[in-house]
Amino acid sequence: MDEISSKLLHLFDHTPVLVAAYDSFDRLRYANEAFRSAFFVDPDETPLWPDLMRRNFYAGRGTVIRERDFEAWLIPTLSRRGKIGFRAFETDLVEGRWLWMTETVDREGWMLCIANDITKLRASGRSVRQDRDVAIKASNTDELTGVANRRFVTARLEEMLRRSESRNELGCVCVLDLDNFKYVNDRFGHQAGDTILRDFAARIQREVRRSDCFGRVGGEEFLLVLPNTSTDAAELIVARMLAAIRSSRPLRDRPEFGYTFSAGIATAQVSDIVADVLARADSALYSAKIAGRNRIHLAA
Repeated sequence: MDEISSKLLHLFDHTPVLVAAYDSFDRLRYANEAFRSAFFVDPDETPLWPDLMRRNFYAGRGTVIRERDFEAWLIPTLSRRGKIGFRAFETDLVEGRWLWMTETVDREGWMLCIANDITKLRASGRSVRQDRDVAIKASNTDELTGVANRRFVTARLEEMLRRSESRNELGCVCVLDLDNFKYVNDRFGHQAGDTILRDFAARIQREVRRSDCFGRVGGEEFLLVLPNTSTDAAELIVARMLAAIRSSRPLRDRPEFGYTFSAGIATAQVSDIVADVLARADSALYSAKIAGRNRIHLAA
């Protein structure tokens, strides 16, 4: 087996096909020479994917990103990256090459990326395919905040529940709701309310693991899907998010203003359908609200 592994690594390192593997935290753990050359990675480096993309963007190299604001591009991209088992798409590099890339994600959250150079193939349909990809992205993205929308995050919840045949505990679902948001809108105006929603989405997305999915499901309510996660671990994750929001001061003209959210967490069970687990999470959220807000409650 060691001989086979050694031979595979040798083949990977000498193929023109780009090959890379990321762990569940989206840290680059392996990249062959073709991948390192295309994305400017030193042999001993193991950068996180967002950091790799960020430094290449500001250096004017690597993947072509047509947004002027990198962080605005990153939020919707992270909300979809690695959330489904397999994805294929086209991407172009600043140097002029065009790649056909596939992403395969296993149940532990590791991702295998393979890219082929398709620059010489007919380019007549590229603009059509790019327009299609943009339309698909828009259909899965909340327009205001840039994170996943109700359709996308609910689909990830359905996928988690479909894996129930051989597991008694699939993961957790968290409903997050901003506290006293109507009061904020009434006092400061809807523009301030939109600023707070965008701030909330951006700060929470930074805390989301790649194997998880976070999205806005309506108004000031958001949904967090945590596959293969215990209740205790889910509570720790959401507690970290709560601390991040408590320290935020999103309104520049009101530096003293802060806000909070409440959360309800439910553990998915084998027999659940989407409505079941969401009902338990909503009930836990209601308990957090009546207990004083700015806290987390677990479903019974």
